[in-house]
Amino acid sequence: MAAAFEIKNVNAFYGATQALKEINFSIEEKTVTAIIGPSGCGKSTFIRCINRMNDLVPVFRLTGEMLYNGIDIYDKSIDVIDLRRKIGMVFQKPNPFPKSIFENVAYGLRIHGINKKSVLDEVVEKSIKKAALWNDVKDRLNDSALALSGGQQQRLCIARAIATEPEVILFDEPCSALDPISTSKVEDLIDELKSEYTVIIVTHSMQQAARVSDYTGFFMMGDLVEFDVTKKIFQTPSNKLTEDYITGRFG
Repeated sequence: MAAAFEIKNVNAFYGATQALKEINFSIEEKTVTAIIGPSGCGKSTFIRCINRMNDLVPVFRLTGEMLYNGIDIYDKSIDVIDLRRKIGMVFQKPNPFPKSIFENVAYGLRIHGINKKSVLDEVVEKSIKKAALWNDVKDRLNDSALALSGGQQQRLCIARAIATEPEVILFDEPCSALDPISTSKVEDLIDELKSEYTVIIVTHSMQQAARVSDYTGFFMMGDLVEFDVTKKIFQTPSNKLTEDYITGRFG
């Protein structure tokens, strides 16, 4: 399989504080890659580098290369808005807009100048179906998204991310605010999404990483300690630090 991302000698800094140290690995397209590690290890910094969310932090800087389909996403010629259309993101807490269910999903399309009703209707329905939410909301698309349950809101946010037809979907601890049933639905959805998208998920739950991912990277204090097939990471890790973290000796 082809690599969607090649991460080469990446260092990330917030002012004088180094958050990532010489990160090197590749992420294959149409797979689920989990990023695990204790709090403050660089997981969220890493995933936010992939769609340049850290650009919004004035003191942030990055060295090295993050190649997406062979092109460095930090090159000056890159259109960041276009990049974020290709690389969608779902955050830790569901964050629907205070708009209708329909308008939440149509939002990204409208930003890109798509306002034709037939197109919006088709894409909204398709996206909500892909997010396994259609049966819950098909009769109330004009109701406020804020009236949905937490799990439904998170699936709506996934539908919103899918609607602009990205190639990659980033999940930053997408289930940490959800109950077990909603978590299970989101995990099932992630498994389905990898047939069409490259999926990268930051999770504090090792059980979740083991369940949903094909590959796992273990971060510790800004270092990528180990990256491998998920089964190997959890059953026969190469590094003692990985083993200690997975068996609960720290973290």
